[in-house]
Amino acid sequence: MKWDPSKYVEFGNHRDRPFFDLTSRILAENPRHVVDLGCGPGNLTATLAQRWPSADVVGLDSSAEMLAKAELFAEVQPGLSFAPADIAEWMPEADTDVVVSNAALQWVPGHMAMLAAWLKTLKPGAWFALQGPGNFGAPSHVLMRELADSAEWSGRLSGVLRHDDAVGEPADYLRIMLDAGCDADAWETTYQHLLPGIDPVLEWVRGTGLRPVLAVLPEEDAAEFENQYAAMLRTAYPASRHGTVFPFRRIFAVAKKRG
Repeated sequence: MKWDPSKYVEFGNHRDRPFFDLTSRILAENPRHVVDLGCGPGNLTATLAQRWPSADVVGLDSSAEMLAKAELFAEVQPGLSFAPADIAEWMPEADTDVVVSNAALQWVPGHMAMLAAWLKTLKPGAWFALQGPGNFGAPSHVLMRELADSAEWSGRLSGVLRHDDAVGEPADYLRIMLDAGCDADAWETTYQHLLPGIDPVLEWVRGTGLRPVLAVLPEEDAAEFENQYAAMLRTAYPASRHGTVFPFRRIFAVAKKRG
């Protein structure tokens, strides 16, 4: 399943804000080794290198398309590099000081068990910060599942959408972090994104949640699914003279290893 970096960075101001809300809670002063786990197109990873200019900042991602875009930032930002990696197979190195994972772990089945192992491996004083979407019960996702499960589409889309166990609740991440011997904080925020243009919620999910559907359907079928889905979204998220309000719940957790 390929990623489209240009589509992903649409609505960049809205998509970027949770990253900065997350990383503002990381109080590491002089980290030497920083990892961005699931770095995407690298623009936000570059801000970590700017924040900690003496650190070795590494962005990891499994998408060749995203990494190709990210390399442009490495060319101009000292201390910044990128490498291919599968999150499910990753473990922090002994010298890791900070790990950031922004809007990536929802794509990794079983990531909460992995989180416990990562935290166990981190050295005392190291930080781990994660953010993920908590909107799988929102109309944008419920309607997508309902349409995929309909008589017309279920034969072609059975099992394609994985939403029920994609993320935990803030309390789940807090418990894992505390059990791992960390000082921790977990919270949630629902952003009221004001989106411009025609069918903006459809445009938003094209870059993320709708990708599994578009990846398995032939072009003509994908267009028909989008048409039906767009009509449902227009009812759920009506446009106003100000734009379309798209509420988006996100889940945050930050841990510092004690010791």
